[in-house]
Amino acid sequence: MRYHKLNQEFDSDIFSASALKGRLGVNAMESHKSLYDLVVVDSQGVEMDFANQLEFRNEVAVYTKLPNGFYINTPVGHYNPDWVVVFHEGSDIKHIYFVAETKGYDKDSLKDYRRAESVKIECASRHFATISDSHVTYDVVKNYDELWDIITKP
Repeated sequence: MRYHKLNQEFDSDIFSASALKGRLGVNAMESHKSLYDLVVVDSQGVEMDFANQLEFRNEVAVYTKLPNGFYINTPVGHYNPDWVVVFHEGSDIKHIYFVAETKGYDKDSLKDYRRAESVKIECASRHFATISDSHVTYDVVKNYDELWDIITKP
């Protein structure tokens, strides 16, 4: 399977096309580092914990839960990654960009996950490597510590 860059882009209005709907403390939380002042998550467990961890880490510059309007075409349908995270790197202006899929299982068990989801995740990995010349990291993580380990490994 190969990915080739196309001259297609999402318009930035996908981030403002629909209103955020959530209940604070249930599936939403207030935010100071997200693109929005409210983060709405799909799950109270893994995603809510992840958003809370992003909110309070000094190295996180900005993050957002990707809207449903953002997707990657794959052979098994549209795939919508969960998060985009931008990090400070030391005191430099340089940033590390990370696209994350949060799952409540170990990466080693990915092969046991539903086949279509596994294909979508593999396609996303190749997609982001191709379109960014490997400057955007994409991976599946359970929590912030796993994400931090990935971006700080030599």
